[in-house]
Amino acid sequence: MKTPARFVAPPPSNAPRIPLPAIGRRTAVVLMAGAVVRAAWAAVTIAEPSAIPDPRHISNGRPIPSLGYADQAYIVRTDDGAWLCVVTTGSGHEGDAGQTIISMRSTDRGLTWSPPVFLEPTNGPESSYGVLLKVPSGRIYCFYNHNTDNVREVRREDGGVFTRVDSLGHYVFRFSDDHGRTWSPRRYTVPVREFECDRHNVYGGRIRFFWNVGRPLILGDEAILVLHKVGAMGVGFFAQSEGAVLASRTLLTETDPANIVFETRPLGDVGLRTPPGGGRVAEEQSIARLSDGSLVCIYRTIDGWPACAYSRDAGRTWTTPEYLTWHPGGPRVKHPRAANFIWRCSNGMFLYWFHNHGGRFIAELGAGGRGGRSPYDDRNPAWLMAGRELSTPEGLRIEWSQPEILLYDDDPFIRMSYPDLIEEPDGSMFITQSQKTLARVHEIPRPLLAGLFAQFTNSLVSTNGLLLELPRGDKPMPAECPMPRLPEFVRRDPRPPNPGRRERTGFSLELVTHPAADVVEATLLDTRMEDGRGLWIRMTGDGALELSMCDGRQTCSWRTRRGLIAPHRPTHVVVTVDGGPNLITFVVNGVLDDGGDERQFGWGRFSPTLREANGADRARLGTSLRALRVYRRALTTSEAVAHHRAWSAIPRP
Repeated sequence: MKTPARFVAPPPSNAPRIPLPAIGRRTAVVLMAGAVVRAAWAAVTIAEPSAIPDPRHISNGRPIPSLGYADQAYIVRTDDGAWLCVVTTGSGHEGDAGQTIISMRSTDRGLTWSPPVFLEPTNGPESSYGVLLKVPSGRIYCFYNHNTDNVREVRREDGGVFTRVDSLGHYVFRFSDDHGRTWSPRRYTVPVREFECDRHNVYGGRIRFFWNVGRPLILGDEAILVLHKVGAMGVGFFAQSEGAVLASRTLLTETDPANIVFETRPLGDVGLRTPPGGGRVAEEQSIARLSDGSLVCIYRTIDGWPACAYSRDAGRTWTTPEYLTWHPGGPRVKHPRAANFIWRCSNGMFLYWFHNHGGRFIAELGAGGRGGRSPYDDRNPAWLMAGRELSTPEGLRIEWSQPEILLYDDDPFIRMSYPDLIEEPDGSMFITQSQKTLARVHEIPRPLLAGLFAQFTNSLVSTNGLLLELPRGDKPMPAECPMPRLPEFVRRDPRPPNPGRRERTGFSLELVTHPAADVVEATLLDTRMEDGRGLWIRMTGDGALELSMCDGRQTCSWRTRRGLIAPHRPTHVVVTVDGGPNLITFVVNGVLDDGGDERQFGWGRFSPTLREANGADRARLGTSLRALRVYRRALTTSEAVAHHRAWSAIPRP
């Protein structure tokens, strides 16, 4: 349910006239301007019930006000119980002149916000990408990029130039001793040691390129900050990048900022790069603390997989970077060139935001790509998975659950990124995200979190929404059975002019297949009528499983990657058709199919205008089918994994 979000503030007296765009579809913006903007301006989000009955839809989030462009809406809980949020914002596009950082407070978990405080004026050099750290005294630091030297263009490694200048200059901070109501009048520069990539840039290090999106943390008696150094500007904007950390003991105790000392790590002059043989891009490092005091760092590449490294000495040295795997020695996690963040939760486990597909096929197309494709596309939906610590001979590492869809938008071109996680004392968790022009905060549904955290051990079989279960007792599988009616995806809205209305419904089919050695292709389930309406699942000749649905107007299909179904081997599969994000997923033997090396995506979209998948009232069952459950709702990934664990525990001859 939408609730009012108030945002009333006068810009700084030296600010130029700023045309303020609407913050959302249900936003009224009031602006009174003269030669210099001095009057109050306000943006009020009008309360109205949510039109989309799915908490994962991004429109159900609570808007976070901005000047138009909105990025990195990061939040800390202040010692007086409020949320303090900083946003990189501006009246133009990302990187345009006038980009600055504002802070706001909320005492009601993002329902309303205080007037913004500008950390820098909008007519000064660009200020960008603020991150927050609260130290034990309650003081809050905001670290950010500042184009102090007012550089107006930068040279590319190929001889061209960029006029975007928000990722260079000096790393600076201001601080607040009153829970974010005001900030120090002076900014302070953080000294950063030069690396090889700085010396070898087109300016020989006289101008340094960098930015930061990673949340700082406290590790023992040190504050640990993250920095993403850039060695070359070019194709994709950042053509070469690597990670560094800044450590400071005095930041935690020193009241005089002039006495704060920082150390740049790792030792030497090369930062966290891609694994051996990887590409030149290794950036947006995100760190978390393990229970033994180690650090884990995860960061994006353009190789199709995120990179990962561990440090046992507070960032001075790191393990050789490797691509992130689901568990040590396991398959790689897939992720494009987008932020992927890790957070440690109060229960000692971890949450990880990523996009669950291999973007290297896009990245190889270069800047812009063919046909308007971008290496930064496909950040929708956003996925979440849980991690737990695992003891290994090399020390603690993390193994990961299978992922769940956290947020989505109906339009695949809408992107969401740069999240932050807020955990409240009552156990509720919230996440922020931005689509560059609108930032929101979302409460994470507790059942989704509970399912993820319990996924490593849960073996309960859900009966919620169960319509059909075969075989019954000790009876064999029949050749056909009554087919229950599945929910419709789209219906006619009874309100004029009677458009189609998406119901956000779904269904799941759980099955066990055990084909004979001589079976290459076979239909496992078929409800088609003579006119083609219905659904069918078949094994293909290359060992894949394919689901097709037809409503008499169109047919939608998706399949697993090759080789997942093999003769002489029982295979447990949960096929889920989720009418919220309109995705089809396959969980095969407890693992969500991600496409492997065969293709970029393991999950597939189906048409938002497909009305239903219902066909005949009896289903024909193949001889390779050994068990079947039909659900009138979309099972979660966590439920599918639990069902596989329960099936695996059944004794077999």
